[in-house]
Amino acid sequence: MRTFLGFLLVVLGLAAAALYNSAFIVNQNEQALVLRFGDPQNPVIRDPGLKWKAPIVDSVEIFEKRILDLDTNELEVTTNDQQRLVVDAYTRYRITDPLKFYQNVHGQSNVTNVMGPVVESTIRNVVNTARLSDVVKDKREPLMKEIASTVNAEGAKLGIEVVDVRLKRANLHPTISKSVFARMTADRERVATELRAQGDAEKNRITANADREVTIIRAEATKGSDILRGEGEAERNHIFAEAFGKDPEFARFYRAMQACEQAFKGGDTRFMLSPDSTNSVCSAFTEGTKMPPPAK
Repeated sequence: MRTFLGFLLVVLGLAAAALYNSAFIVNQNEQALVLRFGDPQNPVIRDPGLKWKAPIVDSVEIFEKRILDLDTNELEVTTNDQQRLVVDAYTRYRITDPLKFYQNVHGQSNVTNVMGPVVESTIRNVVNTARLSDVVKDKREPLMKEIASTVNAEGAKLGIEVVDVRLKRANLHPTISKSVFARMTADRERVATELRAQGDAEKNRITANADREVTIIRAEATKGSDILRGEGEAERNHIFAEAFGKDPEFARFYRAMQACEQAFKGGDTRFMLSPDSTNSVCSAFTEGTKMPPPAK
């Protein structure tokens, strides 16, 4: 009885191991290929879920359905106008035929070794026929589409669809970048010097026009003020003459007051007089009498 139970347990264990080795799961973003003794079997499993295979004799190779990235090495490329560039690119692809992919590439880990040289040679061939300005700005997008189309034609033979090829960097080679930078700097300095000279000339022209206008305005203002001052003085003299004619004594007194006002201007109250003229000046201020003529 014990022997029978032991045998039954062994059989159940073997059955469980065989069942475990026969089942595998394919995820939503995956596709699978069943290999029997390393020989691919059709059809390719594309639907997700629990799948079955023969235990021991069969194995499963899983492939991604999603878009994958492939980075290539930096390339030194010479353009059509003999400019040396250092180009860095990447490729985006998906596996469309797992059977063909397995037969030619033997797994995703070998994509760099198989597709990398194809991408690099295509980039080199296309850039060799283009000018530096085309690669840098003028025709960059058409060049990348041409590279992607050529690489896609080669990738189709391997069960790969190339979605896109992009140039991350396209820089001048370090040996010539310094000379190019120096030439660009000199050109920018030349343009800056020309613009600065034009600015100085414009500034001088504006300054000269402004000075001329200021001189004209000042001259016209001085002319107007002189005319007004002359007219005012003439009117003042006319009024003073009329007043002098009506009251000569008041006119003399008024002129004496004006002379004193001018004499004490500036806060200096000192006034120098001869001894014999002091009383006459004081009486002229206090009593408003006629100012005697100055002593000889």
